[in-house]
Amino acid sequence: MNDSYLLPDLVSRSALSSPTATALTYGPESLTYASLQQSVAGFVGGVLDLGLQRGERVAIYLEKRFETVIASFGATAAGCVFVPLNPLLKAEQVTYILRDCNVRVLITSNERLPPLTESLASCHDLRHIVLTNAEQLPPCGGPVAYLRWDELLQTPPRAGHRVIDTDMAAILYTSGSTGKPKGVVLSHRNMVAGAKSVASYLENTPDDTLLAALPLSFDAGFSQLTTAFHVGARVVLLNYLLPRDVLKALEREKVTGLTAVPPLYIQLAQLDWPASITEHLRYFANTGGRMPRETLEALRRRLPKTKPFLMYGLTEAFRSTFLPPGEVDKRPDSIGKAIPNAEILVLREDGSPCAPNEPGELVHRGALVGLGYWNDPEKTAERYKPLPANTPGREPGLVIPELAVFSGDTVRMDEEGFIYFIGRRDEMIKTSGYRVSPTEVEEILYATKMVGECVAFGVDHPALGQAIQVIATPPAGGMLDPVALLAECRQRMPAYMVPAGIDAQNGPLPRNPNGKIDRKTLSTEWVEKNM
Repeated sequence: MNDSYLLPDLVSRSALSSPTATALTYGPESLTYASLQQSVAGFVGGVLDLGLQRGERVAIYLEKRFETVIASFGATAAGCVFVPLNPLLKAEQVTYILRDCNVRVLITSNERLPPLTESLASCHDLRHIVLTNAEQLPPCGGPVAYLRWDELLQTPPRAGHRVIDTDMAAILYTSGSTGKPKGVVLSHRNMVAGAKSVASYLENTPDDTLLAALPLSFDAGFSQLTTAFHVGARVVLLNYLLPRDVLKALEREKVTGLTAVPPLYIQLAQLDWPASITEHLRYFANTGGRMPRETLEALRRRLPKTKPFLMYGLTEAFRSTFLPPGEVDKRPDSIGKAIPNAEILVLREDGSPCAPNEPGELVHRGALVGLGYWNDPEKTAERYKPLPANTPGREPGLVIPELAVFSGDTVRMDEEGFIYFIGRRDEMIKTSGYRVSPTEVEEILYATKMVGECVAFGVDHPALGQAIQVIATPPAGGMLDPVALLAECRQRMPAYMVPAGIDAQNGPLPRNPNGKIDRKTLSTEWVEKNM
């Protein structure tokens, strides 16, 4: 079987070698690789019939289901770019993303469409909305046409636009440290190389069953599909309401691999696990933050035959490090070493390598380094920088600069090359496995017109990693009602972004020398008073 170079090759190659093997399970239904490939081919014909050109964007605003997967791989097979939207996002965030990357086609459902209808008028590049379960299509209005999913897939198959592995495949939106979400652009090479790398150290095989518990809009969530499809394994799609639903799925589907974020593992560690799970669960892996040691120990007691993989990654470079299971007892606080086909450096401010155990910035180089932030040269230049000439691996005779991801995270590397996380340089809030921009929270609070000034920051929380705390002043000539403001937040924000608490304070809030509200001082004072 030939190797995969483009993202849709992961499906087509497995369909060629194992057509009757199960690729996806969703509830009581399953799709074989042959059926999945047939649907992907139908999707290609459908979107090309709509007139989509090479590199144009297809957004997917759905929970985890067959159509989500088909559209993701179908868009890239057509030579277009897929944009997965977290199903927890509200209309304001969804339409911002649709506008930001000039989405042409939106794939969504009847249930998800109504809250978007009013704001879609501002999405000037949007031309088609495909509904997965529409019995009757909404009336056409303006430039946007509606189409049923089944009709789209009935279009005769045709070859997609020609692309190569350095072309765009996906734009994954992640919260920025200053305001609106940033679109991380990933190439076919990024995603295929990542699949091969992760599948190699997790030792995935066609006999594996992976549980897709994370949103497919996360790089680590979508990775469950790519690693499985690379080896011809099965993926179980799960939209869970309670942590116990995850345990039930693990047991029912005899899952062999689970990847999740620490807040979910914290909840799972408090439940009684069916004893049979450790007999088939080969590994569990973490992403999206450090696993608390007591949670790790509790999971290992419940899963004595299951291997733990502790991982670190960032969307801008997919996955960076992992700690092999054999090292967990010796160094449970380490994030490990570089994954295969990646190099992780710890550099000083001047770009020179740090000495052993000297704190420095984690820098990722190699095939997994993304293509930058969509339409944002300033933020791209902050994160994607040329490696200094004296960097290991960069010989003096190389004249073309190599871009690497400068993570903004401070780490140290010990004498044996194992890396330890120290802290984040920016002000991002890590809550429930999500990276939340404090500025984005503040912008929504200001939009309510219920505050005068406000500041958001993260505080340590035993289950969430960090909780979002807000300090706000009353609006001019009015009163601040924290209860009413929180209720408004729940209407305007995804659940993970809603503040855990809002403290009222008379203004004005203190400023730093640059004239900006002094977030650091306010958060420090709040912690001293309340923690």
